[in-house]
Amino acid sequence: MTGSITISEAALASLIGLTAHEIPGVVGMAPANLKEGISRVLGRANVSDGVVIGREKGGSAFTADLYIVAAYGVSIPTVARNIVERVEHTVKNLAGIELSATRVHAVGVQRV
Repeated sequence: MTGSITISEAALASLIGLTAHEIPGVVGMAPANLKEGISRVLGRANVSDGVVIGREKGGSAFTADLYIVAAYGVSIPTVARNIVERVEHTVKNLAGIELSATRVHAVGVQRV
């Protein structure tokens, strides 16, 4: 039996967003664009907020950009490294996809 499995970019973004929320030192995700910002103001937050999925030229490899808010007092480079490691591991094991690039953008710091 031959078949194929397709994982949508929205599902991939949700998986990445949920994984990033589990990392100690991450307070939350920041809106990645104006549309997400407006949705938040209107009260429609989504687990994929702050995650932008892209494709490399040729369309086969995925990239991920995560826009996070870090907890005050944590080492942002350490939190970013932990996010990259956990996200890449989770996406590979649960979705069977290897990300060609995972970039973390710390766009804010907040006391918890």
